Amino acid sequence: MANRKQTLPPSTNYSRTSDERPAKRAKVDDINQASTSSVEPLNGTEDSNGAIQLSEDEEGLEEEVGPVQSNNEPRASDLYLDTINRALLDFDFEKVCSVSMSDINIYGCLVCGKYFQGRGRNSYAYAHSIHDDHHVFINLETTKVYVLPDGYLVSDPSLEDISFVLNPSFTKVSTSNLSSPSHLLKPSYDLSSKPYLPGYVGLNNIKRNDHMNVIIHSLLHIPPLRDYLLLSSFRGKESELLKRFAALAKKIWNPRLFKSQVSPHEFLQEVNRASVGKFRLEQQGDPVEFLGWLLNRLHKDMGGTKRKNSSIIFSTFQGELRAETQHVVVRPDSTGSEKPQFDIDRDIKATVSPFLFLAVDLPPPPLFQDTVEKNIIPQVSIHSVLAKYDGITTQESAGQLRRYKCQRLPQYIILHYKRFTKNAFVEEKNPTIVTFPLRGVDFREYLDAPPTHPPTVYDLIANVTHESVAGTTRDKENTIWKAHLRAAGGGGEGEKWFQIQDLIVEEMRKEMIFLGETVLQVRYPYILEYRILTYLRIRYGSDVPRTPTPRVTRQGKWTLIDSEEV
Repeated sequence: MANRKQTLPPSTNYSRTSDERPAKRAKVDDINQASTSSVEPLNGTEDSNGAIQLSEDEEGLEEEVGPVQSNNEPRASDLYLDTINRALLDFDFEKVCSVSMSDINIYGCLVCGKYFQGRGRNSYAYAHSIHDDHHVFINLETTKVYVLPDGYLVSDPSLEDISFVLNPSFTKVSTSNLSSPSHLLKPSYDLSSKPYLPGYVGLNNIKRNDHMNVIIHSLLHIPPLRDYLLLSSFRGKESELLKRFAALAKKIWNPRLFKSQVSPHEFLQEVNRASVGKFRLEQQGDPVEFLGWLLNRLHKDMGGTKRKNSSIIFSTFQGELRAETQHVVVRPDSTGSEKPQFDIDRDIKATVSPFLFLAVDLPPPPLFQDTVEKNIIPQVSIHSVLAKYDGITTQESAGQLRRYKCQRLPQYIILHYKRFTKNAFVEEKNPTIVTFPLRGVDFREYLDAPPTHPPTVYDLIANVTHESVAGTTRDKENTIWKAHLRAAGGGGEGEKWFQIQDLIVEEMRKEMIFLGETVLQVRYPYILEYRILTYLRIRYGSDVPRTPTPRVTRQGKWTLIDSEEV
């Protein structure tokens, strides 16, 4: 009988069994044997340490091993996926090749977590896949996963969690829920089943960057700025600083982290470059100085101008302050003592200037301590130090008499308590404690506005404190910075506060917040929270499709209008 050649009809789906599939590792072993028999540099030169140096025309090229094949073809596309080690993956560090230190076309090895450049035959990722037997790589820009040295694209649902950790995404619904009390009832879990709350995670203190960590936490808990960064998808000509700050915000609020902590290394490296070395990882600094630089730089990178509300920074934090100055005139008061006073019959120079935060002066501490408790640790109320802006209290400096009053208050007001002063020898620290309520600080007394102006009652949302050794001299070597953050929504007995010091995140009693040496505060209007929460409960219940925006009507009354209707 003649031998007939068996053929399959075109419609038949033929797939080999696991025993009949070609062994890919045998192919890799053949390549390894060939590479050991004749060791040659990859179209480049070897330095004294044996590292491969690519030529300039080859560095970062996408030279393919062959045509990229999808896993729709009959191949064992999941052959190497079991080698992925999620515990070793850390996408917080700067995306540069671990060999060439280049930042162009970088891939991450999903087996060991190292970064390499390219995936072509002459690339470092290709060499790593052969010599270390690591075959699964992810493009850190596109989040596409490839198997090397074969060079084919992998599309598997099991890799979606890795892509989300590398590049988290948020929607308007998810961001609006971050400001609701229900956010506290849904903790997330990392790979080790450790619970954490998105947004309230520790930031790694790489060297001495804790003064920048507290500012990052404070800014990323301001809902307008937070939502702007979480909903952004910067793919154009935006600055690298803005892109990395948005990426850091998404990592901090990511509900699917592999580790319940985040490293700000990538963002702070760009801060170092953008500030020309003014703010460095290894140097302790002033958080208020860093805040002023960061807000102005972000405003500029967002395309902002000197006009009001030209960026999310100005629309959120910018207010206006009126300053009146006059040459010093000494007159006796009713008690017979002489002190400088404003003379209404003489010229008064008035200027209105914008501000991003208000500087609050602290009274000097007593020269001698006694057994009286209030003299051991001086205490003042927040209203006594805010009297500087009541338009009546005067300050004398350089032969000029000045008084201040706010012309317009911002949506979120930042208060800077001037705790540190410099003299010719040392930098002094003022240990005075400022007592303040968490809610209900009325700024009406410090605002020059008509009666129809919206309510000016502000609540605390973020508080930054300083800790060091006892004394009146600042000790930068033993300085500790902490951020106190109010948890989303709610008040009264159910209100929660968290204290974050680098990687340490712990819940704290709200009665203990004012006991620290406060340096910075962020407050927001009470009417904003109350009206928004009431509006959401009435109209949407628990399902919130978008965040309403408060507006003032022409009659001066508050109302709430959907952002899509404006």
